[in-house]
Amino acid sequence: MKKRTLKHLAVMFGMIMISLMGTYFGLAIYYHNAFAYGTWINGVYCTGKSIKEVNDELVQDFTYKGLTIYDSRGNAYTILADDISYQFDFGKALEIYQKQQNPWMWIDSMVHAHITELSPVVSYNPEKLDACFAALPFCREEIPETERRLEIVKTSQGYELINERTQVLNLEEAKAVIVAAVEESKEKVSLVDEACYHDLDLTKQMQDTLALWEKLDAFQQCGIVYQMGEEQIPLDKAVISEWIALDESGGFLLDEDGQFQLKEGAIENFVKALAAEYDTVGVSRQFHATRGELVTVEGGLYGNRIDQEAEIAYLTEAFYTRRQEIHEPAYLQEAWVHGKEDIGSTYIEVDMGEQKMYYYVDGVLKLETPIVTGNTSRRMGTPSGVNFVYLKQKNRVLRGRNYASHVDFWMPVKGNIGIHDAAWRNKFGGDIFKTNGSHGCINTPREAMEQLYDMAEVGTPVVMFY
Repeated sequence: MKKRTLKHLAVMFGMIMISLMGTYFGLAIYYHNAFAYGTWINGVYCTGKSIKEVNDELVQDFTYKGLTIYDSRGNAYTILADDISYQFDFGKALEIYQKQQNPWMWIDSMVHAHITELSPVVSYNPEKLDACFAALPFCREEIPETERRLEIVKTSQGYELINERTQVLNLEEAKAVIVAAVEESKEKVSLVDEACYHDLDLTKQMQDTLALWEKLDAFQQCGIVYQMGEEQIPLDKAVISEWIALDESGGFLLDEDGQFQLKEGAIENFVKALAAEYDTVGVSRQFHATRGELVTVEGGLYGNRIDQEAEIAYLTEAFYTRRQEIHEPAYLQEAWVHGKEDIGSTYIEVDMGEQKMYYYVDGVLKLETPIVTGNTSRRMGTPSGVNFVYLKQKNRVLRGRNYASHVDFWMPVKGNIGIHDAAWRNKFGGDIFKTNGSHGCINTPREAMEQLYDMAEVGTPVVMFY
């Protein structure tokens, strides 16, 4: 009985072994022409699939539109895949990978998955790629190394250095990088990151020019900015470059220590030009009159006048000590507002054509009154111009040839011409000034004059026009 049982067990064991061996050999033969169990390629499940089946799936999922190339300036240029007859196929790569798999080791695949990334085999038309490369702007604009300059030039922005010998593109290296990128199906490549740029060697003369430039650039840098009202005038390279002295041949005139020199009178001429542009005493001004017109007002005592002597001394010292600051010039005479638009928004307007006077504070009308100005028939007409209140007095006796008149409020604006009340008048405005006007002053009703006297300060601009 025991022998029969053992024999029976031996037969069963043999049959099981034969079955297992059959299964093992059967799967080994199956995987011989297909990918092993647990194979993933580029995210595609490939178990049991043929090379053609996997290739079809990979090709379907793979896209390549072309290569974008970035140069040292950040410019981007694209070579399209269609322009170079770009084609790709995974067949060869899949064949090599499958051969690396051992079909007899399929059991190991049950435990360890085979995950990999494969690149396609790429083909393209080399002649078309050469043509696309040659058409790239940095190829067309490339300057031969022997013609690349390093020199100092004068521009409207000051002296500049033209240095064409740094960051020079090596076209051979660039082409090799681009070809490799296409063959690897890369979508973008940076010629800077790939070290396709390099600096050229400098001759002795170029080295001397570079050393001179470093000194020149430091010399023409100036951190002084003139504050002219709301406008700023920087002493930048464009300004300072005009100050630098040159010799008869146009070269830089250096002192015994090899330092740059300024043209004779350069600072003085700059200050004079600044004053000519921003001095406003007696200049012609465009003024928006209350009557709605843009009138031209010429002359007068009001305005800014730069102290040129003080400014020449300041600027000479500030330039050579390399100051970095915003500077308001010294003035011999100052208006309420600096700059060309010096009247501002607080002023007295005397419209002698309309025989009206207005007082504005921060652009808001505070007072409007009729007036009587100088008698034009007797050639005593009140002069036009932009003046200012330079004094305020009460209970003043105004004296002239054959008259002495008491006024309660006196505000002179130009010499003996001023604004005051006139108790001897009971009418103001109209055409009175033409035949019965004043000796040149601005006669004002007492109530209005008292208000103006209390509001207006010494220094207030007075715009007077017909």
